[in-house]
Amino acid sequence: MTEFFIRRTLQSVLVLFLITLVTFGLIHAAPGGPFQMMLAPGLSPEAMKVQAHNMGLDQPLPMQYLHWLGNLLQGDLGYTFKNHVPIGQVIWPTVKNTFILMGVAWLLTLIIAIPWGIYNSTKEYSLSDQTASFISYIGFAMPTFWFGIILQQIFSIKLDWLPLADMYAMDKEGQLGDLMMHLILPVTVLTLSFLAAYVKYSRSSMMEVLDKDYIRTARAKGVREGKVIYKHALRNALIPVITIVALDLPLLVAGAALTESVFNWPGMGRLFVQMAVAREYSVLMAITLLTAVIVIIGNLIADLLYAVVDPRVQLGKRGGRSA
Repeated sequence: MTEFFIRRTLQSVLVLFLITLVTFGLIHAAPGGPFQMMLAPGLSPEAMKVQAHNMGLDQPLPMQYLHWLGNLLQGDLGYTFKNHVPIGQVIWPTVKNTFILMGVAWLLTLIIAIPWGIYNSTKEYSLSDQTASFISYIGFAMPTFWFGIILQQIFSIKLDWLPLADMYAMDKEGQLGDLMMHLILPVTVLTLSFLAAYVKYSRSSMMEVLDKDYIRTARAKGVREGKVIYKHALRNALIPVITIVALDLPLLVAGAALTESVFNWPGMGRLFVQMAVAREYSVLMAITLLTAVIVIIGNLIADLLYAVVDPRVQLGKRGGRSA
């Protein structure tokens, strides 16, 4: 166990280092570079040099990277180029908002998709199974931004049942009831898109396990079908689902840029789009790094859950079996 955590920690540190290095290089390779964002119209060459020196942008790129990395290790994400506002003040409020939106959509998806997929695996080609397949096709094929706009047109503009956008009404900020009303449309869009993958993975994984010899043996011995499904088959069937959940975990922080933009949800996804348009490269680097950290945490959690769900899976050997 200790060796596993040491190895994964070293791997995570290396991955984070490479991500920061590549992101830093790509940002500074962009046309104009970050310095162009700070230039006011008509600024004299002397003033430009002073401004570049004050921001440390007149130093060689390796020195700029090391300076940024040193500040990062001290918890300093830096400042925005245009307004010189601490990046932490810009990012952290949006992380909370995205966590609320994505967390509700994610949990609702798991509550619906996993039991539905398991049920459909035992009722192949039934009405429920065909309905799930139809919904999955829609979820895979339909763009989330288009679906969001359609829902807005129907339920917000024509019927006037639900709020059009934003997280709160102007005079109701902080009220739980108003938040729940604003969550309905974006959560519906996200849940449909998540549901498409989760139902199919749950169903196909369970069907594969139900075809194993030990399941046939349990049934031949007269074990109740419920016990066969939930005691013998479910643990093994959950392993691929855990992988998908771990891969989607970064969305809890990174958000869904298109959905947040359509519904004007003040989350990390919308912030990333806004900062990309504004070419606020320092904020983009911070968001990329934060997302990478969540990806690594998600993979670590997945490794631990593999061992919890199926003790035969050895820590540090994902998907491997003990002899």
